[in-house]
Amino acid sequence: MTAQSAHHNRWSARAGDLALALICLLGAIAFLYPFAMGRAETGFDQAHAATAPIFFALLGPALLALLIAELSAGRLNTRILAVLGVLTGVVAVLRLPAGPGDSPTFFFLIILAGYVYGARFGFLLGALALLVSALLTGGVGPWLPFQMFVSGWMGMSAGLLVPLGRRLRPGGWAEIGLLAGFGYLWGFLFGALMNLWFWPFAPPGELGWTPGSGVVATLRQYAIFYAVTSLAWDAVRAFGNAVLIALLGRLVLKELRRFRNRFWFTVVEGMEV
Repeated sequence: MTAQSAHHNRWSARAGDLALALICLLGAIAFLYPFAMGRAETGFDQAHAATAPIFFALLGPALLALLIAELSAGRLNTRILAVLGVLTGVVAVLRLPAGPGDSPTFFFLIILAGYVYGARFGFLLGALALLVSALLTGGVGPWLPFQMFVSGWMGMSAGLLVPLGRRLRPGGWAEIGLLAGFGYLWGFLFGALMNLWFWPFAPPGELGWTPGSGVVATLRQYAIFYAVTSLAWDAVRAFGNAVLIALLGRLVLKELRRFRNRFWFTVVEGMEV
């Protein structure tokens, strides 16, 4: 590789890092801006009715920019891009039989792929798979960009386990246990985050948000809302995540790593990306 090519790859890598950081910032704004407005709407049907299309319109080009930057930096190539496309389709199909609250029929694959292929790949897979599945099922609505953000964060955070996973035997029970525990936690975290897309717009009441309340009071109000409305569903999802990873994790990890090694995957600055 020439010095000019190396310089180009470094700048492209920085552009990819910046694109991902901006996407995460956009997601944080999307979830949190209603609390900064100091008021709530009077019904769930008004939740993000005007702003969700804006967030979706911004998220699409941002994902494309991230994808182009990753290709330009050499952290993705056309063969790994093909793997991303195949996994996106598989996850979208796995979501079709999803039960109440999005059962773990597809979560486990986002987590395992993010763990093997890295944080950026995991974010792209999570976000794009939710988009494709929504198009397949007609589940397009103001909730869609929020599902894409949360699923992307799920895959991205799985990639952050790589340094810890390197200390474990590949495919061993310790590694599977780590990922099963991670999937269990994300069963709750997915529901807890997704509730925030509509909770600030709930009618005032015991389970709704009281505008103007402090951070501690808001967290207490949300904890009550979550325990009453979502905890049971999320417990089922968390258990399902852990079981699927425990049962299928070794085989799926083996195949994902085989494709990674076969199709060439770069290691940048000592981390899989």
